[in-house]
Amino acid sequence: MAQEELKKRKRSDYKFHLEYRTRWSDNDMYDHMNNSIYYFLFDSIVNTYLIAHCSLDPPTSSQIGLVVHSHCDYFAPVGFPAVVDLALRVNKLGKSSVTYEIGVFERGKEQVKAVGECVYVFVDRETRKPMAEGIEPLKEGLGKVIAEKAHI
Repeated sequence: MAQEELKKRKRSDYKFHLEYRTRWSDNDMYDHMNNSIYYFLFDSIVNTYLIAHCSLDPPTSSQIGLVVHSHCDYFAPVGFPAVVDLALRVNKLGKSSVTYEIGVFERGKEQVKAVGECVYVFVDRETRKPMAEGIEPLKEGLGKVIAEKAHI
């Protein structure tokens, strides 16, 4: 997706939101949030949603989600002591995969700071192969955050 289109993202483009209070240790030597923290946040909002709205229990579930692709487009820095509003939507549902998009907004500011994408493939915990039912057990919950123009 073109960066110009991503730069226009608004909080209302996403259906699930989660607050994160940045920590002093999130900053790097350039005095802004380190790139690795963004990926930590992406994983956190996705798994918070899966646990709270899709009945997934990662420690005990026979099905687990593995990240097979991720990237982030950065538009403006965030740093301590900012409060960040993370925003989640599903851009694509496959048979065993889900493409998530995460918007990062700083509290009190409208401009999106970063937009990330993560593709998870859901597999059997033991065999690491896609399960016959695919993401069917998760579809009801995931359907609640699907983007308007998503691919199903």
